[in-house]
Amino acid sequence: MPVLKERTYAIEEQFFSPYATKSKDTKGRAHAEQPCDMRTDFQRDRDRIIYCKAFRRLKNKTQVFFSPEGDHYITRLTHTLDVAQIARSLARALALNEDLAEAAALGHDLGHTPFGHSGERILNKLAPCGFKHNVQSVRVVDVLEKDGRGLNLTFEVRDGILNHQKSGHPSTLEGMCVRIADKVAYINHDLDDAVRAGVLKPEDVPGDITDVLGTSSKERINTAITSVWRESYGKNSVQMGGEVVEASEKLRAFMFERVYFTEFARGEEQKAERMLSCMYEYFMKNADKLPDMFISLLERFPREQVVCDYISSMTDRYAVYTFNKIFVPRGWSFIDEQN
Repeated sequence: MPVLKERTYAIEEQFFSPYATKSKDTKGRAHAEQPCDMRTDFQRDRDRIIYCKAFRRLKNKTQVFFSPEGDHYITRLTHTLDVAQIARSLARALALNEDLAEAAALGHDLGHTPFGHSGERILNKLAPCGFKHNVQSVRVVDVLEKDGRGLNLTFEVRDGILNHQKSGHPSTLEGMCVRIADKVAYINHDLDDAVRAGVLKPEDVPGDITDVLGTSSKERINTAITSVWRESYGKNSVQMGGEVVEASEKLRAFMFERVYFTEFARGEEQKAERMLSCMYEYFMKNADKLPDMFISLLERFPREQVVCDYISSMTDRYAVYTFNKIFVPRGWSFIDEQN
């Protein structure tokens, strides 16, 4: 009986685009491992990401609204699942490697800070070494997971994680799918959250945008995927058509003006900045108060890097808990003098 993985290789050879990344052609891992008979290396990477601690913490990290009090707002975890689904859809439409696209999508935000992009901007301002969440996501899988040993992922998955931002240059078409999927997911679902929160009304979106992309999240995502398929099928590139790109950029600019950089959002960011700044200064002066795993990292990395590692790993609520524990006085327990 043939090994299951070999059957997967055969299917890829038969049905994949000539520009796809075949699983058997991976550039491999930094540290050699015994291969798995059942799963390809990209499938193993996907599983490792799903089961890692950083992935679980995404459920309590901000996407756009800080610690929203509602069951249906997008969190960093649900955003990640959205990106993975869109990336798989794009890869499937273009006959690319869905497993690679999914693995990179699931790992793309593992290094994100508490309080969303506000937290990222704050740490980038505080740390001499700077802070970018895509770089930190690679650091999570290379170093921080498994008590400092990392996940030892393949080159292609790490490359897709590192280059998922708009300015990135992925070395695979699957990585390009992730980059587009991230942009499509966050703009559309952040818009849904803004409507849900009462910040916007659906009719506030300008007509020149909705005429091209559609009036619902479903329509807009379908428009994006269809456009990529029409522009990229059978080609060594992944891109949307010009009209859809232009409308998407207009939607992005609209969201920055009406949601991301509003007075309300800036007010919440000021609160987050005070919290994270105080904790950064505290742990820079009191590195012995870091958890044991992070203390052990001080033997290998600069203190400012390790402090960023710890703070960026926090969920929103754990950041609030840690701040309160350090800086908010606790009440005394008094003995009843009548006894």
